[in-house]
Amino acid sequence: MLQRLYIHNFRCLENFELNLKDMPSSLLIGKNGAGKSTIAFALEVFQSIGRGINRVSQLIQPKDFNRGRSGVPIRFEIEVLLKDQLYKYVLALELPVNTKELRVLEEQLLFAGNLIYARKVDELAIYGSKVSPLSEIVPLTNQLIPTQFRLDWYLIALPVIQEPSETHPLNIFKTWLAQMIVLAPIPSLMNGESSGETLEPKRDGSNFGEWFSGLLSRYPAAYTEADKYLRTVMPDIQDFLNEKIGRDAKNMMVRFAKNDAKLSIDFKDLSDGEKCFFLCAVVLAANKYYGPLFCFWDEPDNYLSLSEVGHFITTLRSSFEDSGQILVSSHNEEAIRSFSNENTFVLDRKSHLEPTLIRLLEDIPFTGSLIDSLIIGDIEL
Repeated sequence: MLQRLYIHNFRCLENFELNLKDMPSSLLIGKNGAGKSTIAFALEVFQSIGRGINRVSQLIQPKDFNRGRSGVPIRFEIEVLLKDQLYKYVLALELPVNTKELRVLEEQLLFAGNLIYARKVDELAIYGSKVSPLSEIVPLTNQLIPTQFRLDWYLIALPVIQEPSETHPLNIFKTWLAQMIVLAPIPSLMNGESSGETLEPKRDGSNFGEWFSGLLSRYPAAYTEADKYLRTVMPDIQDFLNEKIGRDAKNMMVRFAKNDAKLSIDFKDLSDGEKCFFLCAVVLAANKYYGPLFCFWDEPDNYLSLSEVGHFITTLRSSFEDSGQILVSSHNEEAIRSFSNENTFVLDRKSHLEPTLIRLLEDIPFTGSLIDSLIIGDIEL
């Protein structure tokens, strides 16, 4: 899964490196403005590229340069371990003088140490047999002379290059990026209605209905996994139905029962916390049935009562222990207590004019209670 994330000159992140090797679950903590949500935005850049967005201006704007330093390229690097093979993807973006749109300065993808392709501005070299680079490529070897062609420097190459099969490394990597889950849900935008199906949830959860429909359509057994979790947090739930309300439209209804009483509720009328329970249930089912997945959840404890936070976080952690990987951010003391010093990262930013720093909690000296130290601001990098 995700081994390393490097970000340079992007918003508050400068020469920033996050290492998650051998960490199936980990936590980000830090004051407001320290950069936790910026990490989520950077991950969304990779996710969007995997989902086919190839225009640089749809991903990054000139305002995203750290303190307006447009003379230094924005650089992203991600290293991912998939099926025991290491993938490394690099993307550097620049803003030429007297222009308003960023362009690609450098781009490359490596698989097991071998280049799949390398790119400098508009010159792209694909390593493989001499076939059309926009149609097919074949297994890699850097011993071959690469096929070269030109590509609009305002377009990212990864979504453009087509892979010859589902098992090709390029397809495996792009699929992993596309299926990456990045969440900062807004329950008021979540409803159970759907007019289509997807396995690509949006950050705010606004396409929850489509994600739920897509999951059950492709993996019907996922219902059992979701139902099992929901019964642990809502013992009176009877079932939930995805009913047709039109030719191509569906809507989720949730039914409760206790003793002789029954109640049916439209999903959109559930409380904010209950909607987060359903979102968690779908995350767990998705990771089991079409994972392993990487999930970043920005403050999953939002909208939950104090008595529910610990169980919620523990369930997420245990479900990703053997498959997939989850990274969360939080300010909640119950959530923080659910992690150890060995997998908790502290982010710190001295001022808005300085970049974000990051260290593992186990490497930071402090005395007494972690929660008390955080409250009084005793933990600094």
